[in-house]
Amino acid sequence: VALKRMLNFNVPPVKNSTGEPVWKVLIYDRFGQDIISPLLSVKELRDMGITLHLLLHSDRDAIPDVPAVYFVMPTEENIDRMCQDLRNQLYESYYLNFISAISRSKLEDIANAAIGANAVTQVAKVFDQYLNFITLEDDMFILCNQNKEVVSYRAINRPDITDTEMETIMDTIVDSLFCFFVTLGAIPIIRCSRGTAAEMVAVKLDKKLRENLRDARNSLFTGDTLGAGQFSFQRPLLVLVDRNIDLATPLHHTWTYQALVHDVLDFHLNRVNLEESTGTETSPAGARPKKKNKKSYDLTASDKFWQKHKGSPFPEVAESVQQELESYRAQEDEVKRLKSIMGIEGEDEGAISMLSDNTAKLTSAVSSLPELLEKKRLIDLHTNVATAVLEHIKSRKLDVYFEYEEKIMSKSTLDKSLLDMISDPDAGTPEDKMRLFLVYYISSAQAPSEIDLEQYKKALMDAGCNLSPLNYIKQWK
Repeated sequence: VALKRMLNFNVPPVKNSTGEPVWKVLIYDRFGQDIISPLLSVKELRDMGITLHLLLHSDRDAIPDVPAVYFVMPTEENIDRMCQDLRNQLYESYYLNFISAISRSKLEDIANAAIGANAVTQVAKVFDQYLNFITLEDDMFILCNQNKEVVSYRAINRPDITDTEMETIMDTIVDSLFCFFVTLGAIPIIRCSRGTAAEMVAVKLDKKLRENLRDARNSLFTGDTLGAGQFSFQRPLLVLVDRNIDLATPLHHTWTYQALVHDVLDFHLNRVNLEESTGTETSPAGARPKKKNKKSYDLTASDKFWQKHKGSPFPEVAESVQQELESYRAQEDEVKRLKSIMGIEGEDEGAISMLSDNTAKLTSAVSSLPELLEKKRLIDLHTNVATAVLEHIKSRKLDVYFEYEEKIMSKSTLDKSLLDMISDPDAGTPEDKMRLFLVYYISSAQAPSEIDLEQYKKALMDAGCNLSPLNYIKQWK
């Protein structure tokens, strides 16, 4: 809703207006692109009058009679580039939207550039959007995708981290959380564990919220903002937890559809990228190897199959794809049968619609064609994705890893020794073996004795593992 409002020049879109949308250009940086892409498709952008969407730092031609909506982070280089756009008189008017709040000094830089370029009247609006978080699903968001290693577990727990670096990390996290609550229009009750990074975030966020509320006139949580009226006694609970509390889970091999796609395939911001194998036929000697086709698929909320099955165990998903395929074939055969009854197998769709009798059935069959095609597209998509996942499961024995780790974490008895798993050359990559051993090491009540540990280390080394993660976890434990 906030994005659509922004693209409509920060006026809420009117429901019943039949007028054409105003044509405009959208200029974003990588951060803006990441925020918009999981939520709005190119078609939706076009419906809202966005004819072109371009990256801020690409070479852009002047389009003097079109308004431009900017959606960027208020960084030094972005501001410089915007000032340059003003000087070059690229667009008719400029709507500047900042993902996070812009500082006063940077605003002054833009104002000076506008005065210098004689373009003050063309800067229509400047907005802080407070949208510095990426929404992947209705009830899930992440903080960042660009340079995400900056706020990673590793960044926070590096032994050589300086205080200033830690401050920067905390500020980045707090800024995103603050933006999230501004967009919700709600003030949370914050809970965290003491003495951890989570507490640092909580204290900073609390301070930032209080400072904002103190100035009643300019508070983001009152007045005519998006979330006005939601300012009530029903306050959400924000629980901040340090990853160290439960370190085994992110290492654990997974078994549900969405988690597997995330674990074994290249899956970012709801889009999965696959390399298609081009069949098994061997090319003649000396010929160039065939290029692998790269395909990417969007797995979004509008994909009904994904919504229904993303939390299902993988075998169930494979069965469901099969069922969908069978029901699709039955519908397709029905259309073919009706065509052949009427003796118009070879005719095109136009001829069908002209026949008036016996067409009621056929018309309904034909009108369901777009739906059928969409069904077919989803079946193909999930067949490809599931097949790719299955290849990984087979080649790395991921089902064995999953079951084994489940047993370790629930403290059940193991039917096969850990050493056998690690030294089995067919089972998984060195990384898989390391993950398995770390899950075991973290979950075990008492750490293995030095003699056992040496034995495991040797097996891991033989399997080609890098032992530095183990050394870290050993020290951590």
